[in-house]
Amino acid sequence: MLTLSDPSRHLAGAVLLTVVGIEFGGWFLIRVAGGQQKLSPFQQKFARAGHAHAGVLVTLGLVCLVLADAAGLTGAIGWISRIGVPLAAALISAGFFFSSMGRGEVTRPNKLIALIWLGAVSLAVGVVSIGIGLLAG
Repeated sequence: MLTLSDPSRHLAGAVLLTVVGIEFGGWFLIRVAGGQQKLSPFQQKFARAGHAHAGVLVTLGLVCLVLADAAGLTGAIGWISRIGVPLAAALISAGFFFSSMGRGEVTRPNKLIALIWLGAVSLAVGVVSIGIGLLAG
């Protein structure tokens, strides 16, 4: 029987609640595909990328919570390993969405594209810390 640590259980509950937001993103993309919501081709690509990254990284984040517990990670490294991937899901998705916002024909990302890079760092730190924890344990 799998028993999650309290930190993992609390983070898993919060991460699962974000799925409703991802569902909303899917509904929005259906509106875009149906022509009810007008976006530039660039914005459409970034909306799809933001939605896809959210779904994949939230799923990976949930798996990583179980793996962090399996590695017995505690203390600061335990929190870093548990929060890294879910935080990356939020940052990367936000980066795609917010960097493509604007009025008129938006064709390039704005400065909020930096959120994607911050998310990439968070993702790397999260998976590397769990990977090392699993290999060392």
